[in-house]
Amino acid sequence: MSLAPIALFVYNRPEHTKRTIDSLSNNDYAEQSELFVFCDGPKPNTNMDKIREVRSIVKQATGFKKVIVYEKENNVGLAKPIISGVTELVTKHGKIIVLEDDMITSKYFLTYLNHGLEYYENLNQVVSIHAYRLPFTAKTPETYFLRGADCWGWATWKRGWDLFEVDGQKLLDKLISEKLIYQFDMQGSYPYTQMLKDQIAGKNDSWAIRWYASTFLQNKLTLYPARSLVFNIGLDASGTHCEVTNEYDVDLSSIPIRIET
Repeated sequence: MSLAPIALFVYNRPEHTKRTIDSLSNNDYAEQSELFVFCDGPKPNTNMDKIREVRSIVKQATGFKKVIVYEKENNVGLAKPIISGVTELVTKHGKIIVLEDDMITSKYFLTYLNHGLEYYENLNQVVSIHAYRLPFTAKTPETYFLRGADCWGWATWKRGWDLFEVDGQKLLDKLISEKLIYQFDMQGSYPYTQMLKDQIAGKNDSWAIRWYASTFLQNKLTLYPARSLVFNIGLDASGTHCEVTNEYDVDLSSIPIRIET
């Protein structure tokens, strides 16, 4: 099996970054995987200490086949580094695994994503594999599909990322014209449309809402696991677009996820 390159996006959270890399390096397949780390640059008049500390941590990372670090001189925000980094790697390698600096992973995270990428490679309706599962109590199959795409520990192919539409207004207009707002908002249970409107208005810099909308409008699917392989440790007000909450806390799966065939 050909393993996907891993893209990790970091900025100025050394503690989160170290925990993310430590858990990732303990994964099965880590030693055979290439890790590409994208470090955003400082904002004007920003203290460089934590940014330097993060860069030192990623440069010292071990447990991978290779670690390649990219450093921006200036801050380009949340969305641009991820969009450009994913585009660069997926264009070169054909597939990619994506993490941000606040994602602790189960040791089976890379196994699940790589197996999913291999199994569904030629099924065009499936555009991504996602490793986080919300802590709801309903029983599900070992893996299942939802419409659209997600952003907490995920993987895709070039054919999936090619669907990404950067223009939020185009996405919103199409959701309205096709009368899909209610479905897009998970039958009215979550304000995704408002998130998209806020992105258009410059109130947030979310690439993820555009990724979800782009794939949702194409009626594409993402594979989800019955047990979470990712825990987001960044919901502590330390990063962009995050508030303090334990609503999304999960237990990491201690056993592999079987890709059901």
